[in-house]
Amino acid sequence: MTTAFQALRDAAGSPPTAQQRPLLRVDISTSSVAAGADAGLARLRDLVAARGIEIDILTVGSLGLSFAQPTLELQLPGKQPVVYGPVPPDEIEAFLDAVFADPVGQGDDSAWAIGVRGLNGAAGDAQDGVPPLSAHPFWGPQERRVMDQMGVIDPESLDAALAAGRYAALDQALDMEPMAICDLIEAAGVGGRGGGGFPAGRKWKFLLGAPGPTKYLVCNADEGDPGAFVNRILMESDPHLVLEGMIIAARATAASHGFIYIRDEYPLSVVRMRKAVAQAAAAGLLGGDILGTGMSFTLEVVRGAGSYVCGEETGLIASVEGLRGMPKLRPPFPAQRGVFDMPSNVNNTETYAHVPSALLHGSDWYREFGTESDAGTKMFSIGGALQRTGIVEVPFGSSMQALLSDIGGGVPANDKGAGKAKGIQPGGPLGGLLNADDLGLALERPPFTERGVLLGSGGLILFDERACAVDLSLYFSEFCEDESCGRCTTCHGGSQRLVEMLARITQGGGREADLDRLGVVDRALQNANCLHGQFTPYAIRSALRHFRDEVEEHVRDHRCAAKACRGLIRHRVSDPADPALAEAAALCPTDAFVGPDGERTIDDAACVQCGLCAELAPAAIVVEDRFPQAPVAASAAAAAGPSPAAAGA
Repeated sequence: MTTAFQALRDAAGSPPTAQQRPLLRVDISTSSVAAGADAGLARLRDLVAARGIEIDILTVGSLGLSFAQPTLELQLPGKQPVVYGPVPPDEIEAFLDAVFADPVGQGDDSAWAIGVRGLNGAAGDAQDGVPPLSAHPFWGPQERRVMDQMGVIDPESLDAALAAGRYAALDQALDMEPMAICDLIEAAGVGGRGGGGFPAGRKWKFLLGAPGPTKYLVCNADEGDPGAFVNRILMESDPHLVLEGMIIAARATAASHGFIYIRDEYPLSVVRMRKAVAQAAAAGLLGGDILGTGMSFTLEVVRGAGSYVCGEETGLIASVEGLRGMPKLRPPFPAQRGVFDMPSNVNNTETYAHVPSALLHGSDWYREFGTESDAGTKMFSIGGALQRTGIVEVPFGSSMQALLSDIGGGVPANDKGAGKAKGIQPGGPLGGLLNADDLGLALERPPFTERGVLLGSGGLILFDERACAVDLSLYFSEFCEDESCGRCTTCHGGSQRLVEMLARITQGGGREADLDRLGVVDRALQNANCLHGQFTPYAIRSALRHFRDEVEEHVRDHRCAAKACRGLIRHRVSDPADPALAEAAALCPTDAFVGPDGERTIDDAACVQCGLCAELAPAAIVVEDRFPQAPVAASAAAAAGPSPAAAGA
């Protein structure tokens, strides 16, 4: 350990714990703030001050328990911390009454208690009737390596990061040769966590071997996939871990400057990463003489341009340069000509976060988890039709069934009764769709690729029988069309044609020839300049593969079994006497209800099939097929069977 780093560690002291006074950790992250955590924190401070309660309040990042937001963690002197949630602002006073009852800690906190977390990463033991967090189905199966300090330390404190062990791997890396670092990271199998999986150590060697004195590193934090928020949680909860990984990468590649490119929709990530950069620079962990070793590396945070294609590395590089974010043809690759035409390396946020532990513990330790193709652990954001949503970290190769059904709790009951899984949307809008039969897939790239979809950067959305594969394909195709940069006509025009056909099908205008034409557009889009255009048809391609009967039903019968496609359904009043109809009629956005009380009906011409009335008066509204019988032409075509061209689509 260098003298300079030892001095930093000594100055940082020990991690904050409940020594003489209780310690209350409050999750302040984007997810928790959306659930009212900022208002809850203000209320908490007011009540603590008014009552004169002797307690330390520490703001932290997220434990990943999105389903239980806002979350709090209370640690009493001599005891292990207990996680509580959800604790909304209007329950803060009742919560304080319970946990600070006389004697302290003996009140009834069962309404909020989730589990005992344990100290220093330990599993935790049951205490005062609260089970260990390790016994909770969401927490127990996880292997939290990257997430070990998330929700535990103050993300805006360098001292907290140092006390938790951050920058120890950097101190070790400064005594190693650049190629030795690259070799270790490659041997560990640290791969790109943005979806590509390319070995980070090998990628670094390309930059290390590039000529010229000026080289750049880029952190791709432009996380734009709907339902994915792995990078956001990392930056909001443990920003110094990401910085440490980047500085180690700079040592390994001889890079002199780095850019952390964060999507515009992540303002809290921007604030915390900028603060972390300033703190690291002030402490000598960044700058011209890092820890007295003579190594020079500087970092800056770049706020993104709000474009989805900036997640593609060449589009991101253009945006960093101040240009419009438009992907470029390759070669040349970034390691040859990247930012400002200088050799550059681009890695995902989570990739950098895995580097410190791999270097500190070695390749054998790192490969204790994972598979041959994908080593280590992976963070996933799980959402959709789940009982428990949030961020988890599990070994590569874990079962998707275990992740979504066990950790996530599976599909909750809905208005149709017991919930039933229908499919999974992995990898964002470019990732495609899987049906529920594939829940048993191992969470590694090869099985997903074999089924024509992408594992992606870690977003997994489960959908139930209320969702429609064609409607989802239209939604993702519209997203891809809207986010096309327009550089190549293939992507711009091809995505438009795809959206036009899918929109017509969901409005009841499906034609037999569409089953073939969708494949024609798909094949044409493979000539797009970048992956955005090439992957745009993945949703409908996988729908034709995994939900073909459903697609054919839309095209031939003009029917949506899920009742999700507005152009294929109609709402009808089945019980005009239901008193709930009055509220439904009053809130109808198009005033589609006609007739007096007790005789109300719905004007089909005015109704936009928004479904609000069915939510407000479920016993009085029936959702029917707009075309109750298949059109004659379509029925004849269905009886004849698919055309040879359609069969091969």
